[in-house]
Amino acid sequence: MKRYLVLIAICLFANIRARAQNGELQLAQQYKLNGDEQKAFDIYQKLYKQDNENYFSYYVNSLISLKKFDEAESITKKLLKRHPADYQYTVTLGRIYREQGNSQKADEVYDNLVKNLPPDQALITSLAAEFYQAENADYAIKIFLQGRKLLHNDQLYTMELISLYRYKRDKMAITNEYLNFLPANPGYLNQAENTFATVYEGDADYNQLRFELLKRIQKQPEVTIYADILTWMYMQQKEYDQALNQALALSRRRDDKGSSIYELCRTLSNNGAYDEAIRGYNFIIEKGTKEDPYYIPAKIDLLDVKNQKITAGKYTDADLFGLEQDYLSLLNEFGRNGSTAFAMQRLANLQAFKLHKYKEAQKLLQDAIALPNIRPALQSSCKLDLGDIYLMDNQPWEATLVYSQVEKANPGTPIGQDATFRNAKLAYYTGDFTWAKGQLNVLKAATSQLIANDALNLSLMITDNTTFDTTGNALRMYARADLWIFKEQPQKALMTLDSIDKKYPGNSLTDDILMAKARIYIQQKDYQTAVLSLKQIAEAHRFDIWADDAVYMLGDIYENQLNDKTLAQSYYQKIITDYPGSLWINEARKRFRLLRGDKPDSSS
Repeated sequence: MKRYLVLIAICLFANIRARAQNGELQLAQQYKLNGDEQKAFDIYQKLYKQDNENYFSYYVNSLISLKKFDEAESITKKLLKRHPADYQYTVTLGRIYREQGNSQKADEVYDNLVKNLPPDQALITSLAAEFYQAENADYAIKIFLQGRKLLHNDQLYTMELISLYRYKRDKMAITNEYLNFLPANPGYLNQAENTFATVYEGDADYNQLRFELLKRIQKQPEVTIYADILTWMYMQQKEYDQALNQALALSRRRDDKGSSIYELCRTLSNNGAYDEAIRGYNFIIEKGTKEDPYYIPAKIDLLDVKNQKITAGKYTDADLFGLEQDYLSLLNEFGRNGSTAFAMQRLANLQAFKLHKYKEAQKLLQDAIALPNIRPALQSSCKLDLGDIYLMDNQPWEATLVYSQVEKANPGTPIGQDATFRNAKLAYYTGDFTWAKGQLNVLKAATSQLIANDALNLSLMITDNTTFDTTGNALRMYARADLWIFKEQPQKALMTLDSIDKKYPGNSLTDDILMAKARIYIQQKDYQTAVLSLKQIAEAHRFDIWADDAVYMLGDIYENQLNDKTLAQSYYQKIITDYPGSLWINEARKRFRLLRGDKPDSSS
């Protein structure tokens, strides 16, 4: 019984002592944080002398901070003699010499450690960690590299070395580590590409990667992952034609049924490289058959890319007629049904907005809407497009009928609100401003921020231009010009806009006319003239409703059309500083940061 009581007493004493020491340790750390190194040292010294080795690292670090190098060296050597296999003491001894300014002596200690390193994988990892914690990444790297030699495995410690090279910002070492590692570990390809994108800082880095890849491809042509990285590198450098050529050659070697090309084409189209994407999709179609998994998706996406090319304004008349025939061929090959209704819709829009074949477009959409297995959302979308085409074909009553059908079938949804907005816009086009404004005021609380913003702008414009001119005649003329813009008949729109000031001098539509003209010039790809109109709005009408739109559009034009990144950045910054409540604020902030050179977040 006495023995048990003694044991309990010992345990209680040990527990009380441990708690007291923990409390003192926390106090010392607080002193250190507050910059009172001497008070922290006094506690560390007391704890070390009470319980020696458990508090070694705290004590020796405090000695080094206070430049008490002789004492630090003395206690470290004692413990090293007592525990020759515990490498933390050797690493600490070298650190003491380095902090004293004796780098040569420190290197002798470390080099001796590297030279006598045992072939023990776990021990090597632990020792490298000791060096890293001692803020000595160079010797952590040397330990790992020596470990590879001792263990006869060049693939060991790759991720650890990459982390150390990233810490040192040694871009070429990172590159070579990945290039050595990837042939046997292709699953890490995305991680490697993300890392390269994060650490590379310009053309020089990518050119060095190109050099390394071409050198390795020449030596090991059978290692196709190098060609994959080369394709990715061309994409980063926007050398889209080279990227596609490389990918096509690789696809032929792998005979992969076009899977790699299909994914690349989607990336190309997202980057606006429409001609290269079209060439890639044609490769899949010409090479494949209906049974191949990417044949039908490639056919569909090919038409989508051609549509995107036209939407971006990069087309000729031959492109328009060629795309029309492509859609007709697709519908002849696969029939007109729920699965191809999307193609019927896109063909109708092409025929109406670009080829001005209103009747053919109307018939196509009517047929699509009547399909028994069409998805309800697509059916509503087709009805909205049909309403637009009726409006273009001077059939406003038919247009409002189909808009109202969609509105009634989709209450409170984005597509229903879109239908309400189109009905309001139709009333505006036809001069019924009172009814239009009533609908627009409801839409200010729309779920879609874009619709809400458009509704607010149009409502404000109607209010601004009917408050003093109660007849609304100048606004009616402007609305007719707006309708010509919608119909993509720019010359008629410009003539109408130029007539407003002559017929109604002193009207309040100056900034609206400038914005309408800017939209026309952009539609015509006359960006320099568009800039003149937008600058007039930004400078002379900076408190009017189009001011933030004009500033953002200037940024977009300078960035993507006129290739003046500095000016683009200044306009995006103007949105951030002068128009913080703008609809464009988030996109402007994102583009500003990219142009400034901020790197995207990466978890790699």
